[in-house]
Amino acid sequence: MSLAFASRAHRWSRLLPAILSAALTMPALAATDAPQLAEPHTLLVDASLAPAQAQAQILAARRYATFWTTGDAALEQAALAPDFADRTLPPGRPQGLAGPLAAAKFVHAAVPDIHCDVEQMIVAGDRVVAHLHFTGHFTGQFKGVQGKGQPIDFIATDVYRIADGRIAENWHIEDNLTFLQQLGVVAK
Repeated sequence: MSLAFASRAHRWSRLLPAILSAALTMPALAATDAPQLAEPHTLLVDASLAPAQAQAQILAARRYATFWTTGDAALEQAALAPDFADRTLPPGRPQGLAGPLAAAKFVHAAVPDIHCDVEQMIVAGDRVVAHLHFTGHFTGQFKGVQGKGQPIDFIATDVYRIADGRIAENWHIEDNLTFLQQLGVVAK
């Protein structure tokens, strides 16, 4: 990382509270209707971005991370573009907005208390990279297996292309092996 980028990122970190506060008032999901949105533990923003663009991109990514915790379709619709495309679509998952909704229902059925933390977020150009950390307990069912309260703890990394304040495309990788081992459906 260049010194200039690091300096700009530091300036952005001082502006973050105001940006995040203003972001909650953006259209598509009123602040009074929104749950507490996931906040990145570390946020690096390319200072060459216009503040409104950076704000919109951060908001879309925070809404999407919160969607994974809540499963709330309104958050998904506020975060994703109507023509959203999953560029690393897992087998059997529908393309478009239906895909994340189906995945969230599937995961929430197995891990009802799933929680998505944003460990770090990098915002540059029209992209956001989010390093996500999922935790919870397997108390539901997964492919016929009943959970016994096993702890769940795995990571994922997403790369979003943002257009008009919403995620238009997503490339993602999850540590599914760890997840399946923790569920007890794959041997360690």
